[in-house]
Amino acid sequence: MNPREVVRRPILTEKSLRGNEIGKYTFEVAPGANKLAVKQAVQDLFAVQVRKVHVINLPGRMRRRGRYTYAAPGFRKAIVTLAPGQKIDLESLT
Repeated sequence: MNPREVVRRPILTEKSLRGNEIGKYTFEVAPGANKLAVKQAVQDLFAVQVRKVHVINLPGRMRRRGRYTYAAPGFRKAIVTLAPGQKIDLESLT
């Protein structure tokens, strides 16, 4: 798989940006991507050393449009921990 297909986009929320200070970065990843694929893709894209990868499946939440309810699509995210001294500049990506 192409690394750009595995790592779709960084997640830039207040909570995820707090992790950047300690070397943890959060990305939305492809639904079929496993930890090894995410680790390899991040190392290829950003030229950094990855120590750990945590992968989480987030289900879609129930949404309403008028009187009708539907389940919004969920997604898969990965929290990547880098080796000490490594950084990713997320400002240059957006």
